[in-house]
Amino acid sequence: MTTWDELASQMLAEKGPAALTCRQWLMPAEGHDAVIFPPTFAAAEGGKADYNIDPGDEKTPSIAIMDTVGSQANRMEPLFKRSNGEDTDYSRLVPQIEIKAGNKIVHLLDAGHRAADAIVRYSMLGPKLKEAFETYRESGDATELAKIAPTSLIFGLWDSREKNGVKLPRLVASTIRAYDVIKLRRSAQYNPPISYVDENLFDDDFLEAKYKDTNVGSFFGLKAAPASLTHGGVIVRGELRREAILSLIGLRAIGPRGAGGDLLRRYILGLALVAMTYNRDHNLRQGCLLVYDPEKAAKWELVFHTGKREPFAAATADEVLKFAREQANGFGVGKDGSFDFLSREQARANIDKVINEKPAKNKGKK
Repeated sequence: MTTWDELASQMLAEKGPAALTCRQWLMPAEGHDAVIFPPTFAAAEGGKADYNIDPGDEKTPSIAIMDTVGSQANRMEPLFKRSNGEDTDYSRLVPQIEIKAGNKIVHLLDAGHRAADAIVRYSMLGPKLKEAFETYRESGDATELAKIAPTSLIFGLWDSREKNGVKLPRLVASTIRAYDVIKLRRSAQYNPPISYVDENLFDDDFLEAKYKDTNVGSFFGLKAAPASLTHGGVIVRGELRREAILSLIGLRAIGPRGAGGDLLRRYILGLALVAMTYNRDHNLRQGCLLVYDPEKAAKWELVFHTGKREPFAAATADEVLKFAREQANGFGVGKDGSFDFLSREQARANIDKVINEKPAKNKGKK
């Protein structure tokens, strides 16, 4: 029987597999033929928000995005704050970092841009994190970054506000898509409990006055308001599928080389496997509660450069957590910490410095 230690060695070997992939088939909680609601996305100027549905053609079914790569990452990452007792304590796998800003406390795992977020950059942790970024950019050594924000190595970031800012590609990417969908519309009508005009409480001219994109009466709920042909969800005739990938090529590229790097890569591998295998709820939004399809087992595979695919035995969350904990102990999880946001004057001074910085002169010959 292959042990987890042997599997890790196989995944991290120089000529090991290119990726670990997973396909999980889902269905609406109400049943296969139920209506579910995809996310809506902002449109170009002048347009209306809508679903992201590629229409397809005679040979290719329409495909609707149900949860994007970024959204899936944001659902996976907070797992590492969770502590449900000693046996299921995910919070011990990563440093618990908090930033105090005014009357708010923000956990690093909740920051939208992860370690590159402004909430971190302009905090007392900023200089240390900047050093970790610079070390990674210059040598590829991610050790110090992993001691502060290991999940940023897993879910990716772009330190775009800095010159030559570090880009960390996602090691774990996951999406949920629906195939062969029928787009629906719905309408609604609101009727107020009384006629405010008939009761002489407001006059009609006042209620009809323009306000924002409508009128005063509709905006404040003082007159009847129809909502015609708005988003009505979709019916999925094909598959509803979560697809996830762990780039083992990307993982093996993380430095440094040598024994220290081996411990780091095993640590990141453990965290990535936890994120991929955790049996989470798929309550994506109002009207979109998904569950696993009991008639279709999840498909896990190791994929090699040659295109060869090997089945990967589905592991329980407990087994993966145990492996991840062992790797975390071997690497040494970074320290927890609470850091203050910079003072108003300090933060402004740092921003002004970047704004006023003159570009380097081109000393090359014309």
